[in-house]
Amino acid sequence: MDNWFIVLNVVILLALIGLLIYMQKKHVSFAKRVFTGMGLGIVLGAIFHVTYGEGSDILTRTLDWFDIVGSGYIRFLMLIVIPLVMVSIIRAIINLNETKQLGKLASLVIGILISTTLVAATLGVVTSLVFDLNAEQIEAGQEETERGASMEESLDSMTEETTPQRIINFIPNNIFLDMTGERSTSVIAVVIFSILVGIATLGVSRKQPEQAERFTKMVNAVFAIVMRLVTLILRLTPFGVLALMTNMVATTNFAGIVQLGKFVIASYVAMIVMVLIHMLIVSGFRLNPVTFMKKVFPVLGFAFTSRSSAGAIPLNVTAQKNALGVDDGAANMSASFGATMGQNACAGIYPAMLGVMIAPTVGIDPTSLSFIVQLVLITAISSFGVAGVGGGATFAAIIVLSSMGLPIALAGLLITVEPLIDMGRTAVNVNGSMVSGTVTSKVLGNLDEDTFNKKDAVVESNGL
Repeated sequence: MDNWFIVLNVVILLALIGLLIYMQKKHVSFAKRVFTGMGLGIVLGAIFHVTYGEGSDILTRTLDWFDIVGSGYIRFLMLIVIPLVMVSIIRAIINLNETKQLGKLASLVIGILISTTLVAATLGVVTSLVFDLNAEQIEAGQEETERGASMEESLDSMTEETTPQRIINFIPNNIFLDMTGERSTSVIAVVIFSILVGIATLGVSRKQPEQAERFTKMVNAVFAIVMRLVTLILRLTPFGVLALMTNMVATTNFAGIVQLGKFVIASYVAMIVMVLIHMLIVSGFRLNPVTFMKKVFPVLGFAFTSRSSAGAIPLNVTAQKNALGVDDGAANMSASFGATMGQNACAGIYPAMLGVMIAPTVGIDPTSLSFIVQLVLITAISSFGVAGVGGGATFAAIIVLSSMGLPIALAGLLITVEPLIDMGRTAVNVNGSMVSGTVTSKVLGNLDEDTFNKKDAVVESNGL
């Protein structure tokens, strides 16, 4: 009997996918299809959760089939991340007039990412104090205790490697290994290699222009093919979002959310305020923040659903170039670096909030100015040091809490609401990277403001 229920659930998924395909044939906009997929996923996930119950055998086996669509889509995205980053950055640098422009570009992108993370950390502290968050108020169950123990084990492995050593790991010593994405620092390593190839091409163009021209033509040809591949895969976004959202809602521990409701609310308040700060930054450079948010919303919707900053890189780059008018270099560099460093929510808001929550458990006054200044600075610095380390927010929290001398095991108390909060964190991280790319392009005079202001210049203008 159970098998019939599973077959019925899969048939429902196929029917909803058919509906999304019908919408595509009717030329419904990409953004509307993405958010339709998200809405259908929420409803279907809720029905599954109520009908079968969390952890039931039918639900588990059903979601295994749904993972073919959801996780399969994420795998396709990860497949094109490395080729997209490599070819796009090489091509962008070849088109630069001088190599010194590259230094300005990288400095601005990284500077904006780290600066906004500093602001995010401060916001995390303020929000925690306003909501009076305290880890002593949370009861620890078996799952939370096990998560805390796991985090302490992670700390033991991380302390074996210093921050300078982690930075050294950014430098590739086998680019073919990094092209497989094998290392946690592979994306940054590929970025560095691509920058070197681009700089070398500029040097060759001055001494052997014919050779450089041949290489440039090859890069442009590969770029065209890669971008077509990106378009083909991004067309699957509504289907992937549908399956991913169904999975998330169906497996959510709603009892845990109720128990930790104040932390969830405080987290989302902080993240919403951070997005408003992003909009203020955009408006500070004489760009319409409402226009910006409308154009990036499909990307944020995917980031929210997938919980993957790296997986969002292709859609991030496409939206920056086609919808916001950002130049190739700024779009690719901000999307690549933004997925691995200076993450406003994962490496800014989250560890700062944990620091304030956990401080009272060891007799530290979280309202102390010296404590707040130290926490904010360590959080901002760690947002660079944690770059490329797998685990995102968890490792950022481990680094910050251990640096402050706070017990990291208490962070395991939040495991039940981690997926729900992580969705918002990923969206804020991606938004921060897009702000970085847009502002950088504007400062360097490379932003196509006609494209930015054009209403029909949106993500789907690339054939999605």
